[in-house]
Amino acid sequence: MKITEALFAGSSTRISEKPKQRYPEFAFIGRSNVGKSSLINMLCRNKKLAMTSSTPGKTKLVNHFLINRQWYLVDLPGYGYAKMSATGKQKLEQVIRGYINFSQELTVLFVLIDSRHEIGKVDMDFLIELGLSGIPFAIIFTKADKSGPNVLADRIEKNKQQILEHWEELPPIFISSAENGTGREEILDYIASVLESLETKPTTYA
Repeated sequence: MKITEALFAGSSTRISEKPKQRYPEFAFIGRSNVGKSSLINMLCRNKKLAMTSSTPGKTKLVNHFLINRQWYLVDLPGYGYAKMSATGKQKLEQVIRGYINFSQELTVLFVLIDSRHEIGKVDMDFLIELGLSGIPFAIIFTKADKSGPNVLADRIEKNKQQILEHWEELPPIFISSAENGTGREEILDYIASVLESLETKPTTYA
């Protein structure tokens, strides 16, 4: 897939505030500071599309970007929160859960996990919750450029085995680097294949 246009379509905190034009939604989420905004900007080749920061937890809204006037790339707030009050954490969780559980257009949720580490409890609990809720998801291991190829391959294999402790088969898995563009074509081709499969089915969008 070639991205020829990426337009900011709006921010929201609840489903009723989403853009009125409905398209399939491919959402991105991960723990704070996992490199989500950098990955989104890399996919769209626009360094200013999603707000990046060295301070975790900057994204507090659900941000929709209309891609090629065909689908939405959705930038979600991070979980596993940065330094934030209990009230702030609760509000952010409501925003995330509200979108994931009630957006009828959500097609795939990409969960970003730092490739340098084993899958932590917060991430695994989140993945298990998605599975129990029947939310279709894929995993993107980020920051692949931070490790040597052998170390990276070993960590990814261990993480796959960790996932298989809870699932009979692996979800779609991608390895990425916002620094050198690793994984860009694979992720976009996967989105394209999902969109193509949707075209062969009766639409359920309002």
